[in-house]
Amino acid sequence: MTTPKPKDAAAPGPGGGDAVPPITPSGLELPVVARAEDVDAARIGEPGAYPFTRGVFPNGYRGRLWTIRQYSGFGSAEESNARYRFLLEQGQTGLSVALDLPTQCGLDPTDPLARAEIGKVGVSLSNLSEMEVLFDGVDLSKISTSFTINGTAAIIYAMYVACADKKDVPREALTGTIQNDILKEYVARGTWIFPVRPSMRMIADSILYSNETTPRFNPISIAGAHVRDAGATAVEEMAYTLANGVAYVEELLRRGADPERFAARLSFFFYVHMDLMEEVAKFRAGRRIWASLIRDRFGVESPKAQLFRFGVVCGGSSLTSAQPYNNIIRVTVETMAAVLGGAQSIFTCAYDEAFQIPTEFSAELALRTQQIIAHESGLARTVDPFGGSYAMEDLTNRTEEAIRAVMDEIDAYGGVEKAIEDGWMQARIARRAYERKTKVDRGETVVVGQNRYRRDDQTDDYGEVFKLDPAAARRVVEKYEALRDSRDSQAVERALAALRRAAWGQENVLPYLVDCCHAYATVGEMVAELKREWGEFQEPVRL
Repeated sequence: MTTPKPKDAAAPGPGGGDAVPPITPSGLELPVVARAEDVDAARIGEPGAYPFTRGVFPNGYRGRLWTIRQYSGFGSAEESNARYRFLLEQGQTGLSVALDLPTQCGLDPTDPLARAEIGKVGVSLSNLSEMEVLFDGVDLSKISTSFTINGTAAIIYAMYVACADKKDVPREALTGTIQNDILKEYVARGTWIFPVRPSMRMIADSILYSNETTPRFNPISIAGAHVRDAGATAVEEMAYTLANGVAYVEELLRRGADPERFAARLSFFFYVHMDLMEEVAKFRAGRRIWASLIRDRFGVESPKAQLFRFGVVCGGSSLTSAQPYNNIIRVTVETMAAVLGGAQSIFTCAYDEAFQIPTEFSAELALRTQQIIAHESGLARTVDPFGGSYAMEDLTNRTEEAIRAVMDEIDAYGGVEKAIEDGWMQARIARRAYERKTKVDRGETVVVGQNRYRRDDQTDDYGEVFKLDPAAARRVVEKYEALRDSRDSQAVERALAALRRAAWGQENVLPYLVDCCHAYATVGEMVAELKREWGEFQEPVRL
């Protein structure tokens, strides 16, 4: 028997497969072998201590497991409530509420633009009575609730406060997060309503109100997730998110807010994609950069205010409708990356989310993915398992440098708000999306089962098909119309008039939004009043 000669690094590997490229999806070139001289040990530090490279808590998940959530919501409040109860019974420890597009865009169910979208990508939630149904039988004092909502985030948060009042739950007992990050909506998702400046004002209003009224609730989750799914790389996702975070901090400082207090309740939100090493490095670098920004740029010495606390989604645009069961493996790898990266909250996409609302079966399987990793994999037993790895520390350093370089570009342009108003950031993400799609189409980026390893006779089996109840939208409209007929119309008019005066002036609008919700004013009515004073955002055209 002869010993085979070593193969060239660029040659196909065993079985005729391609060699692994030397760069990450963000374009960071890695050495084939990392060595001790590549690592700056002084920058690693200890978990729970500045610069928090290794995690925000000294004992990691040994002290407390991450919050296990599943993003869920569809059709009517009744249908979503049933799904929430099911997931909580299966061991979910927090709720993550998906809202339909009319609710996200400030449209009531009877609006002509809303009719075709009622309950399609989330639950319809036009007024307090619907939220009362949504959380029927759910103890808001014990469950952490996350809302993925931005343009109408302050209204939905006000509705949640009013719902707690109706259920006699003390406001200070409420825990959870509302996304409330409008800056990334202008560049990635499009559910903006108002211009940038009044939107920033309303976000600051909600943060200041929450700090006083619901001190355990996170009033903003600064989100890179949707920027990532829109096309940005892992490096750009973190850079844009941190830059947005800086813009919110500066807005709050202009309002005279105490950074020691408000910074302690800022949180972040990301997608996890498939390059496990790069994703872990992204989170380690993000923690380090944010801590230094809060301490060195804004002069905040409180360790609690320096913490970079984040939640993630495992899935998103990394999932495919081709060979959909492959998505189970993808979500598993991404969940491992989230755990190794030290996430505080995780929700895992179901394998069928690439093409439909998850079935009860697929939602349970996604939940079990987290539970198996939490309780069987052993990854949660020690803090920062990759810490001290030559390869990981080298990649973390390279990632930090790349993130800071993108942030410097944004600062040089004039900051996030100018970059958005001019369309500079939107154009950059669009270019990156085109590049990513082109690489997949050409086969340069391998997507197993989609552009590589497809059978000639392949038919993609979707398994169980979820179907919305076709009568659900009609019931939503009927309930809405019944509410309009039964509520105290004069109380609604008084509450809306007070909201309009607050919007025209300089008062914090949140107390008035809560009053409107208590009067059963609708999301569309509240948005209409604010539009009269603030106008609407006009998307820039950039050639």
